[in-house]
Amino acid sequence: MPVGVMMAKKQQLPITLEATGQAEGSLDVEVRARVSGMLERKLYEEGQKLKAGDPMFRIERAPYEIALQQAKAALSQKTAQLEQSRREVQRLKPLAEGKAVSSREYDDAVTNERLAESALSSAKASLREAELNLSYTLIKAPISGVSGRSLKSQGALVTAGSDSLLGTVTQTNPIWVRFALTESELTHVRQSRKTEVRLVNEDGTLYFSGGRLNFTGSAVDTKNGTVQLRAEFKNPDLKLLPGQFVRVQLLGSEVAAYKVPKSAVVQNEQGRSLWVIKNGKATLVAVETGTWIGGDWVIYKGLTEGDQVIVDNLMKLNPDASVAPQATAPAAR
Repeated sequence: MPVGVMMAKKQQLPITLEATGQAEGSLDVEVRARVSGMLERKLYEEGQKLKAGDPMFRIERAPYEIALQQAKAALSQKTAQLEQSRREVQRLKPLAEGKAVSSREYDDAVTNERLAESALSSAKASLREAELNLSYTLIKAPISGVSGRSLKSQGALVTAGSDSLLGTVTQTNPIWVRFALTESELTHVRQSRKTEVRLVNEDGTLYFSGGRLNFTGSAVDTKNGTVQLRAEFKNPDLKLLPGQFVRVQLLGSEVAAYKVPKSAVVQNEQGRSLWVIKNGKATLVAVETGTWIGGDWVIYKGLTEGDQVIVDNLMKLNPDASVAPQATAPAAR
């Protein structure tokens, strides 16, 4: 059977890999209440860009202001008690030395002084705790980013703890894109001296450029044989949204490879293959492919220099079928 063939010729081609990725914020922080109380006011607009420290919510302050005043009063009381205890020790010390009072009475005074010092330290800690609780009534943005939907409305009663989620803040500049590559594709990335990551539209036009890899997984997913990677992109105008699916393209340094027409590649459950002529017969060989360059597919492994690759009449071919090569395709691509 006559078939059109092309001669496989190795040439230097850029490493180009593609994968489907999903964008996510480089930081995604949950905003939670650290004290309990009524949510008095929401101080931001949902979806608004926030800077770290911007106010987001305010919890009713009155109970914590009262607690602070009580802590200050307790501190004053403990301070006075310590001063009284110290005066008592100073009064009894010369009397104890002169045997005018018993040693036990003096020892009790010293003990009371130490107890008063401990009580004063505890009162200072309580005051600090009351000050912190009062400051927690104003809930601020923990990071700079875009605010999410508010999960509690004004007037709601919130409690400190795991159920106190009020909203989220997501850092979108820079933004991260997660994707996966096969083991062989990852090998090409590691062999490349420099790898540029970019995002492309469905028609192949450039969407985002200037990305860089900032994470490569250390284990292979046994379910699908892939390794997780992550790239980072600048996103000042929020052009790329968290959760968005994108096409990731990795451009590496050049490597010796082959180019064959897309129509010559056969794809089945076992992977991608090419028909080549060996001893005058059609033979199906498995190949490792890269991405497309124009109308051609890049072949990394499976071919050798000078192989006759069949490029037409593929539907009529059977393994070991006798074929007559016809030079109908370019000798080198």
